[in-house]
Amino acid sequence: AKGFSHQFWQAVKAGAEEAAARNGVTITFEGPNTEAEIDKQTDILNAAIAKNPQGIGFAALDSQAQVPALQKAADAGIPIVAFDSGVDSDLPLTTCTTDNVNAAGAAADKLAEAIGGEGEVAAQIHDQTSATGIGRRDGFLNRMKEKYPKITVVVVKYANDALKSADDIKATLQAFPNLKGIFASNEGAAIGLAVAIKETGAKIVGVGYDSGKSQKDAINDGTLIGSISQNPVGIGKCVVESLAKALKGEKLEKIIDTGYVWYDKT
Repeated sequence: AKGFSHQFWQAVKAGAEEAAARNGVTITFEGPNTEAEIDKQTDILNAAIAKNPQGIGFAALDSQAQVPALQKAADAGIPIVAFDSGVDSDLPLTTCTTDNVNAAGAAADKLAEAIGGEGEVAAQIHDQTSATGIGRRDGFLNRMKEKYPKITVVVVKYANDALKSADDIKATLQAFPNLKGIFASNEGAAIGLAVAIKETGAKIVGVGYDSGKSQKDAINDGTLIGSISQNPVGIGKCVVESLAKALKGEKLEKIIDTGYVWYDKT
């Protein structure tokens, strides 16, 4: 996995374990402590490949940097399934993922609607190296550009945890006093957004992504208006089920869309 610090990954793990029990396979679920540790994740991947498993599920922190390690797995005949965040390579048999571009576009629609279709907004994105970070950023920016000519995205910042995101957003609020809304692209960024809004008392519209407890609390108390939720349990199931099928020689679709929903206080 990409990390353990977010409830999202615990939900992916639960889905993977459920599918493992159902398919009669044994799994390990590993990852770095945080989603900023690309080198650590590569080390974990190499160690996993060295154990010569019958299959590997991999969520890349960097869509390019870890392709050489995956090539080693492919050369050893180990089937690979990408999940959550894919890689710039044909090595994975399939990728179990949210359509991040469309999902972030839906977040843009909700933010635009809430601010009346005009004004200044910003984006707080979790990284600029993973397929999820790039997809959510581009999905949000492109939807705003295509559909809302009176909305200007004044700044895009990147941070992988709640603390750094909160600091980034406070700086953004100071630099752009007319800001009407902010989109935060994952659980950490969304928690940081909620903290920044509470601590500064800013009267802006906050839209998140993912669905950990802190984020749901912030939606229930009105700090954020709503969020996009992926289907993390479904992603975990998809990985293990796809690898089980691959071991039986079944063909897999290149992308398996695991879906998303918009949720708010209601």
